[in-house]
Amino acid sequence: MRHGLLSVGEAVCYTPAMTLRAMFRPGMRAYIIPLVAGVALAGSAFLPWVIVGEDSLKGFPDTIALWVVGLGGAAAILATLSLITRKNSRHPLLLVGLVALGLMFLSWRIMPRTIGDRALIRSQALAIVGGTAMSSAPATIVGVGIYVGLAAAVVLVCFGLTIVVKRASQPYVAPELDDDDV
Repeated sequence: MRHGLLSVGEAVCYTPAMTLRAMFRPGMRAYIIPLVAGVALAGSAFLPWVIVGEDSLKGFPDTIALWVVGLGGAAAILATLSLITRKNSRHPLLLVGLVALGLMFLSWRIMPRTIGDRALIRSQALAIVGGTAMSSAPATIVGVGIYVGLAAAVVLVCFGLTIVVKRASQPYVAPELDDDDV
């Protein structure tokens, strides 16, 4: 642009620049909830998922934790894009939340038992190799990372379900045909 005139081939942008203040205007402010939930979901992979005796095992090197980080990042990106563009992204957030909830639920139910079995096998192998009496496996409990991930996934699912509740609250009513006019 030179002297207020456009040259040939210059793009024209009619939308004003998005500011931080404009992102948090009423109407789209609710997308802060899935933004925080997505960040919490991604962060939960780096917290302890299973505690075996005195040792805590983080979820991150595991494949499920990589999926959780990806889903948390996707939720945060979708929420941020909704804040910036003022477009609705509740359906994708519902799908991301459902997949994350499934993964976190399975991790909550399966991982402590699997890790406990591995610890028992290891203690038995050490007892056989060392020629000592077999001891019981250390106790395994679920760590805080799985609970944070479960809570964040539930928040994402609930936020995504608000689109279903909103649509159901405004049912479509077909106009009645008046046969008397025929």
